[in-house]
Amino acid sequence: MNDPMAELPENAFPGKAMTRLHGWSWRWFALVAFCGGIPGSLSLQAADSGKVFSPKDYRKHAMTRSGDAKKGEEIFYGRKALCSQCHSTDGSNQLAGPDLKAAGDKFSRADLILSVLQPSSSIMTGFSLSVITTKDGKTYSGVVKQSSEKELIIAGMGELRHRIAKSDIREQLTSPVSMMPANLHVALSRDEFSDLVAYLENLKDERSRVRNEHGTPLDIPRLEKPVKLVPFLGEGLGLEKPVWFGEHPVIDDLFVLLEKSRARISLLERKADGSVNRSLFVEIPDEVYVTNDEGLLGLAFHPDFVENRKYYFMHEVKEGARRGMVIGEREARIDLRADSGKPTRNVLEFDVATEFHHGGGIEFGPDGCLYIGMGDGGPQEDPHGHAQDLTSFSGKLMRIDVDKRTEGKAYGIPEDNPFIHHANPQVRREIFAYGLRQPWRFSFDPANGELWVGDVGQNRFEEVTIVRAGENHGWNVLEGFELFSTRYRKENARFVAPVVSFRRKHGVSITGGYVFRSPDGETSSFDGVYICADYQSKRIWGIRQKERKLKVIREIGNCPDRVVSFGRDRSGSLYAVGYDKGIIYSLDFGAAAFE
Repeated sequence: MNDPMAELPENAFPGKAMTRLHGWSWRWFALVAFCGGIPGSLSLQAADSGKVFSPKDYRKHAMTRSGDAKKGEEIFYGRKALCSQCHSTDGSNQLAGPDLKAAGDKFSRADLILSVLQPSSSIMTGFSLSVITTKDGKTYSGVVKQSSEKELIIAGMGELRHRIAKSDIREQLTSPVSMMPANLHVALSRDEFSDLVAYLENLKDERSRVRNEHGTPLDIPRLEKPVKLVPFLGEGLGLEKPVWFGEHPVIDDLFVLLEKSRARISLLERKADGSVNRSLFVEIPDEVYVTNDEGLLGLAFHPDFVENRKYYFMHEVKEGARRGMVIGEREARIDLRADSGKPTRNVLEFDVATEFHHGGGIEFGPDGCLYIGMGDGGPQEDPHGHAQDLTSFSGKLMRIDVDKRTEGKAYGIPEDNPFIHHANPQVRREIFAYGLRQPWRFSFDPANGELWVGDVGQNRFEEVTIVRAGENHGWNVLEGFELFSTRYRKENARFVAPVVSFRRKHGVSITGGYVFRSPDGETSSFDGVYICADYQSKRIWGIRQKERKLKVIREIGNCPDRVVSFGRDRSGSLYAVGYDKGIIYSLDFGAAAFE
């Protein structure tokens, strides 16, 4: 299989297909005609409402549409594609082409798409087209299936076999062109093409197929009595693009809110009469680079905030063509109600490749260390493999000690970080886990310390995963439970599967949340349920797991606004942050039951 992430060159699919075949594959088409032909195989007008689509259109459609594997099976065995004339799926390897048993475990969706659209780009070893001319002037073409000292047996379509004595061979050549026609896709509509790819991808080992189907539910039941979302704060306050919300670490009834584009942190105080006082905690627009997707992204108060008054934030910077990410530290004034005015100390700063997928969020863990979520840095599909590269911060969860200094750094690296003693000196010792695409919000379960991450997907799946030290969570080799690319796949690499991956029918951008734990003295059917949402569809989900395997998932409610983040107060109550309307909603679990 060729590199699935490479752009498909326009000249790889010329209109004059016969010219591209360098004089070899006319014999293949003769075989096809003998076996009944491929309807429309030489026509470049796609079977899609009469409109002509490019191979790139087919690729994009198949990469983003899941497809119907059952319909794809009918196409595979039917006359439109005639795939079954050259490919078996039972492991027998009796036909001319490669056997496709467990193809979905071996090849990514992008690989499979490319192998159909551009079959000659990378022909599997042992399946090149041989053209043999005998001494009496006859020519035979096919794939060599058996070879002995005395004879060759080559296979054509279906059951067609040629047994040729080696003593009769005048010339044997290997064609650079695949036996599979380059324009097979044009006989199919884009939906049919996606269905065919879905069938091929679904050819898996039974264990992996069951695991995938269980972790990627086709349907998610909705609670009969959903959780209510009640406006809590923000109405009439003119909040602009809030992205973080939580209760003040020590002052009751005082809440902290971060506005991304204004680079502003505010305090919101609820009065007994229902009114809300708003005061400025800090505003640093001169330090923060702001665009539609960039700005002030995350906030975390030091576990010893009462004593040292330190707090931390995450944002982008831009200087000329350079882009970077900063983890900054500032100090509150003595009453803890505003910033002290002292300058920012940049704890950690590093460059990023593009304006995409910077993260993330920051959270202090139960161990007192600061965890930092970083996206793969783009471009789309992580073509440079940042998430699998241990010398890069991108596509990682990092873990640092803000109270120490290591080797001249402005922070310490914990001695029990998983890569602290790695043999390669270029490996980032700050890395806690890797293989993440865009970890948008993560949190620790207060009952057991488990680290939950909402990881935004690429084309087809959103993920919720539980992360542990040193683990590889698969991107961009995997998306959800499916292979995405084989470009950066390494032999013997071990990937940790998500707890659940959401199909595109459910959502397009995961927002990570929190595990719900009842306040002291109370019980709830939601105890131990992880609450998260989809930013675009506004659906809110509840997930229960055991040993990182999905047990129960439900759609528990809908938010009136797009949920960009969740918040949790000191008692354990949860809140949803509405990005567009600038309203914070409290989650009322009272009438709902998780089952």
